[in-house]
Amino acid sequence: MTITAINVRNQFRGRVREIIAGPVVSEVDIETAGGFIVTSVVTSRSVQELGLVPGKEVIALVKSTDVAIAAL
Repeated sequence: MTITAINVRNQFRGRVREIIAGPVVSEVDIETAGGFIVTSVVTSRSVQELGLVPGKEVIALVKSTDVAIAAL
């Protein structure tokens, strides 16, 4: 499957900034060209299978039906 075959409209190109690895899940921070940070929690197995390391160019695919917002 190619990236163009995925039906996700919100796509953010960037580079892996940091990976906080855990035994089951890992937190991956992606920095976009605009300097925004997109954080994803994925399985540690996926981190290995995708070859994610700091500096690797990736695309964050965001598909969600719910976004929570808290007032400041």
